[in-house]
Amino acid sequence: MIKSGITRRIDELGRIVVPKEIRYNLGIRDGEPLEIYTSDNAIIIKKYSQVENIKDISENLCNIIYDICNVGVIISDREKIIATSSNLKELNNTTLNEKYKSLIDNRESYTSENLENDFNTNAYFSVIPIITSIDCSGLVIIISNKKDDNNIKLAKIITKLIVNKIDVN
Repeated sequence: MIKSGITRRIDELGRIVVPKEIRYNLGIRDGEPLEIYTSDNAIIIKKYSQVENIKDISENLCNIIYDICNVGVIISDREKIIATSSNLKELNNTTLNEKYKSLIDNRESYTSENLENDFNTNAYFSVIPIITSIDCSGLVIIISNKKDDNNIKLAKIITKLIVNKIDVN
């Protein structure tokens, strides 16, 4: 654990302010949900990821789509890759670059028109944001060797399945 040298008092309602510098360094936005744990005599506050919460289901879904449709699938939260199809396992836990973080922030879809080299993969990309009832929680990315309009439809289907699972939890 890294000491910051910052101390804060708890107010009469039990609240504590997380300093702006710490929120900025950890990428915590206003209104973002946090998880709170206790360990021995410590309180641990961690960013909450709705997508990471359903990681096992996401991995199974990625592999099913890969087996049936022969396209790679990546599912991310706002920060990093959470689940991939079996052909892209080396990408798990890779931090998203600014291009993809911007798509999340702007809730934008994206389809590449030519072969790109994102994630060290030369392929076509179809990207759909995962928009839940609370926020934009991440992305579904379909990676294919051929340009196909059905990939964006497939990404939308996967997104709806993930949103339904998140909203149930």
